Amino acid sequence: MDSQKKSGTGFWSVVQSVLAAAIGVQSKANKERDFKHGNPIHFIVGGLIGTIIFVVAVWLFVQYLIHSSS
Repeated sequence: MDSQKKSGTGFWSVVQSVLAAAIGVQSKANKERDFKHGNPIHFIVGGLIGTIIFVVAVWLFVQYLIHSSS
């Protein structure tokens, strides 16, 4: 478990990698680290959760704009 944290594939590293990949600024070093030491399931789940959060945030923003314009 300790070696996993040292390799940089902990929770916050996955969150950072998913966010960086989502906006297209993932560094080559981090991408290689993710492919070499990361668990694909963690990145898939992180991507799905990130997508859901983004869609809900956009939906809430649109609802706010609709209600504030009337």
